[in-house]
Amino acid sequence: MKDLIKQLEEYRLKNRLTQNELAKKLGVSCVSVNKWLNEHTQPQKLQIYQIEQLVKTQEVNDK
Repeated sequence: MKDLIKQLEEYRLKNRLTQNELAKKLGVSCVSVNKWLNEHTQPQKLQIYQIEQLVKTQEVNDK
């Protein structure tokens, strides 16, 4: 899980997104994103899937 959250933070920074903007992309609150990034909570299964799709999209665009 830590790797996925690390990839999410890298995605956020690379795309110059605020935590609020990232939260909107994922359809969650800014508080949720902040808690994930600070390892206070973990995303639920649906959010894990959404994060994986977002990160994969970035990887494809980088190639």
